[in-house]
Amino acid sequence: MKSAAPDVTLCIDGASRGNPGRAAIGVVAVQGGRAVREIGEAIGVTTNNVAEYRALLRALAEAEALGARRVRVQSDSELLVRQLRGEYRVRSDQLAPLHRAAMARFRAFEAVTIVHVPRERNRAADALANQALDAADPDPSIHPR
Repeated sequence: MKSAAPDVTLCIDGASRGNPGRAAIGVVAVQGGRAVREIGEAIGVTTNNVAEYRALLRALAEAEALGARRVRVQSDSELLVRQLRGEYRVRSDQLAPLHRAAMARFRAFEAVTIVHVPRERNRAADALANQALDAADPDPSIHPR
């Protein structure tokens, strides 16, 4: 009998400098108490909310590739968390397709838990997103954090 894949915690963050502005995502996938995948990636120019959704979609793809059955999504974006829980309606035409894509990806898992955490508990994902922004920004002094 094949053993079940461990649960995966997905620590996600989207960051931008400006709204819209240069944007990046940070994702840390944690299994068994240790990071098994870390992603920091510049995603071009967009809004912070779009970057949050793009981080989520990338994290869910990673969890699926790891064979996870249950995922815990951890984000410091209260808006994202409340939209995913159905507490806030997605009103933006730009976010609606990303929201639908996330909801569809959730169906690949037996269980999905979505939690809001303070920024200091999401430090690793935040650092990855900001490192990717620093690497992509030709002159970071123009867009200070």
